[in-house]
Amino acid sequence: MTQRDLRVLPKTHLHLHFSGSMRHLTLVELADKHGVRLPDALRTDWPPELSAADERGWFRFQRLYDIARSVLRTEDDVRRLVREAAEDDRADGSRWLEIQVDPSGYANRFHGITEFTDLVLDAARDASESTGISVQVIIAANRTRHPLDARTLARLASQYVGRGVVGFGLSNDERRGTTSEFAPAFRIARHAGLLAAPHGGELCGPATVRTCLDELGAGRIGHGVRSVEDPDLLKRVVDAQIALEVCPASNVSLGVYRRPEDVPLRHLYEAGARIALGADDPLLFGSRLAEQYETARTVHAFTDPELADLARSSVLASTAPPEVQKSLLTEIDQWLGTPATVPA
Repeated sequence: MTQRDLRVLPKTHLHLHFSGSMRHLTLVELADKHGVRLPDALRTDWPPELSAADERGWFRFQRLYDIARSVLRTEDDVRRLVREAAEDDRADGSRWLEIQVDPSGYANRFHGITEFTDLVLDAARDASESTGISVQVIIAANRTRHPLDARTLARLASQYVGRGVVGFGLSNDERRGTTSEFAPAFRIARHAGLLAAPHGGELCGPATVRTCLDELGAGRIGHGVRSVEDPDLLKRVVDAQIALEVCPASNVSLGVYRRPEDVPLRHLYEAGARIALGADDPLLFGSRLAEQYETARTVHAFTDPELADLARSSVLASTAPPEVQKSLLTEIDQWLGTPATVPA
């Protein structure tokens, strides 16, 4: 039996965090360059063993992420990260990347949130030109910070509509903070025309997804896999075609599900959910975009036509303009029409 090459299946990538997109080799090289001591979990025992089933596990995950972020010291470091993220996405068949960043996490080292945002957007434009894929930015607030900080970021994001910022998100541990308190920030972002794309339904159950819909006006949900635990909610998500950014490797690494086969990807697909597979934080989870599609194939028994459906869903869930979406959908049809030549 033969199969088509998933790395040339055209797709979009909608769930990728900024520092978490870094190549492991780049992390090590930048750490050595800047004198940052890396723990064994980020140097010799990579990828690290993780779990966020409790707050202690999440704290370890966040500590490793913060260490990785700390190796970004210069403009060249930031430009390298964005360029390499685009190169890696292109190698995995991505044609459109929406990378998520919280500028407040980098402000101290890069002279403020506005200056850092300018740098990231300039790097994204350069990466788009050099790789041929479109790199867009989602500015994300942090659940562990005060909701007023989120409003500041929403106003910042609103200034860059049409200039590379396409959405506004909310990330970090769902068990921290009160999601509904971030509603004013999302109103600011939505009023400016930005997509609302908060995380929900991962570490916490389906109630977080409902809050993201009701209070934040979410048009897309980061993760959202635990919608399957509430049939009425799942039907609402499906009927409204609220896309779910499903990250299989992340779900297992963080202990949301014990085994890859426990991730409810097949359940969501058969319910009619619009799914956009994502890699989340490849630096910490050890796998990139194409490997999420490979998991769908090998673990969840997705056929090539079903994998093409997932790619189509990722395109339709993106903020790409209609003409770009149409072109990508045609490319996906062409992929499906090619002979299967890759050995199973």
